[in-house]
Formats: sequence, C-alpha cells, structure tokens
Amino acid sequence: MDVSSIRQDFPTIRNGKGVYLDSACQSLKPDCVIAKVVEYYEEYPACGGRSVHSMGTRVSMEVDETREKLAAFFGCDDPSEFVFTKNTTEGMNTIARGFGLKKDDVIVTLDVEHNSNHVEWLAMESDVGIKRRYCKTSIDGEFDIEEFKKVIGHDVKLVSMGQTSNVTGCTIPVKEITEIAHDMGVAVAIDGAQSSPHMSVDLKDLDVDFFCASLHKMLAPTGVGFMYGKEERLKELRPLIYGGGIVGLTTYDSVKISPAPEKFEAGLENYSGIIGASAALDYLSKVGMDNITEHEHHLQRLIQKDVEDIKGLHIIGPDDPDKRGGVFSFNVDGLNSHDIAMMMDNMGGIMIRSGMHCAHPFLVSRDIDGTARASVYLYNDDKDIERFTDALRKIVDTFVK
Repeated sequence: MDVSSIRQDFPTIRNGKGVYLDSACQSLKPDCVIAKVVEYYEEYPACGGRSVHSMGTRVSMEVDETREKLAAFFGCDDPSEFVFTKNTTEGMNTIARGFGLKKDDVIVTLDVEHNSNHVEWLAMESDVGIKRRYCKTSIDGEFDIEEFKKVIGHDVKLVSMGQTSNVTGCTIPVKEITEIAHDMGVAVAIDGAQSSPHMSVDLKDLDVDFFCASLHKMLAPTGVGFMYGKEERLKELRPLIYGGGIVGLTTYDSVKISPAPEKFEAGLENYSGIIGASAALDYLSKVGMDNITEHEHHLQRLIQKDVEDIKGLHIIGPDDPDKRGGVFSFNVDGLNSHDIAMMMDNMGGIMIRSGMHCAHPFLVSRDIDGTARASVYLYNDDKDIERFTDALRKIVDTFVK
C-alpha cells in the first residue's frame, strides 16, 4: 500500500491543510470522487428514474451502476438488496419503524451503541411499548459472547448492534452472533458505520438480515449511506417515508407500493452523492480493504508506543492497539477533551474529535464526561502520528502540572 501516493490524491492533504485525524466522523474525499460529482453537475444534472430524456437516462444508469458496485463490494449478488439512504441513522430508523415490532416485543442491543442505534429504540419503547435488553461489555467496551448468550432467547424479535464502536474501536464477532440469533429464529440488524470503511465486510458470509452504513465515511460525498436487507426481509419491511418514487400507481383511496429498493427511496435522491460513491468504491477496491486494516493497525501501534509515557494519559478502550481499529480515544488528567482538541488545532494544525461522540450511555455509565479522539484512515502516515503525539506531549508538558 503506497501511502505517499494515496496522500497525493486528496486535495486537503496535498494543499497542506493540516493533519486530519477525524475520519471516524467523516472521511476526506479524493480527486476522483470530486471529479465524479462535478461530472454529474456539468454533464447530466437531472433526475433519475423519472424522465426518459438522455440526461435522465444517464442518471438512472449511473445510479444503477453504483448499486451494482455496492453489492459487489459487500459480497452480494443482488443489487436490489441495497437501498440508498442519507446515512446509517436513516437506515437504522427504517428498520426500527418498519420491522413490525409490537408491544412487549424484545430487542437486544449493546451498552456501547451510537445514538444511531439507541435513540430510535428509546422512541420505540415510548411509542410502541417494546422491551429492550442490553448486552453488557467489559469496562473497556469489549464484547463477551457469554453475556450475549444470557440475554438472547426465543422471546427476542431482533438483535440490533454496532459492529465496531466509534469510541473504543472494538469490533464484535457478527458471524457468531448471527448464528446464535438465527438458531433461535431472531433477526439481526447491524450498524456498520464504523466497520465498513476500515475492514472487509462480506454480508453473504456474515448472513445478517440488515446492515446499514454511511458512505460518507468511505470517501464518498456527504449525505450518502445505504441499508442492506435480505430480499425476504425487505419485502416485509415497511418504508419510513412515503411519496413519489416508491409507488406503481395511486388512486384517491389506494396505493400500490413498488418493490425494493425503490420502495424505500421516496422523493428525489442525492444523485450527485450516489454517483460520487461509485468512484469511492472503485478507489477503496483498488487499495484493498485488508491493506487498509493492516495500515491502521500499524498507525495504532505507533500511537501506543509514542504516548505510553505521557503523564496522566488514559486510553478509553482496550490497551491492545490491534483491538482499537482506527480509533484512539483518550483523556488526560486535568484537561478537558474539548480543550485538548482546540489546542491541538491551534498549536499544531491537528484535527481531532472531542466530546461524547454520540455514545453518551456508554461514557456516562463509566463516569467519563467525554474523550478526545484521534481516528486514522488510509491517507494518514507515520509523520501524521508523529505530529499528533508531539503536539499532545507539548500540551501535557505545558498545561499539566
């Protein structure tokens, strides 16, 4: 993996805009993705799936091509099992509201979930009366299969879990979880927002019923994600939004809903974003997801080595850097996480995230009021890590007595 060459493909890096270590929030965009978006606006800025003129037809063809690439990228044969959304959150809400859960139905989640797989379940508890069980993780956020076996049962209707934590970087064994759940007749939905950009995900092998992710974390334009569902599950799932684009015919008192994926794609789509995602998928495929995973492990090991003697620093998550994926969350005694992030930016041009990271229950339950988080991706190199750890050391030496 030629990181120096990859870095030249990203304008913000090429133009010296600082060290970007916030890819868990959103990734940078390479030239090819930007060019694809510009191509849409300059050559065929029309609607897909509606007009039969040449520009409309081109849009429809480009969207279909992106859907086909998406299926291939995630190891599936049927592109119609992939629904375009604006992000992971929309997909997870579609599942929650459309799965047909009733009063006293039980769902199982982890205690480390991002709000995209937490808040809608609070709403479902209030609105519908479902019941929720938490599968507890270790103090560091690591998954325990024996804990999962304690909360799963034949009364559970759905397991809904994040594959990789955006705070600790821990990844759960989705295939094993799915096998246990399916043996009990329980469906499985996975929030793949933090896993799909950083590792190879084969949905056919994992055998999950649903999987959602945000393509804007995978080099694609903002506001683009997807919801995968097995064909039979998508037939049963109700749409979250109704309107034009999802119907075959309406009368004054009836509507015929189209099959998936159109069934879930009401209104005009983010055509430029979807078409730009095509170039992003090509780029990631060329680099290779396994190469990205190993590169991130390498960077995590560098961070671990460089910070181990920093006074008052506490890692949030496993001590083993290979278990943290692309995420390094930490706190320093005597410093607020937001202060660390602002000083990083002002003093060294280092861009990291700070706060609760939309994982409030996990942090609150461990008496943590937020963390600083540096998250790496394929375009970060050893020098980025050196600048980050040097800046962190300078901050600690200056402000921690």
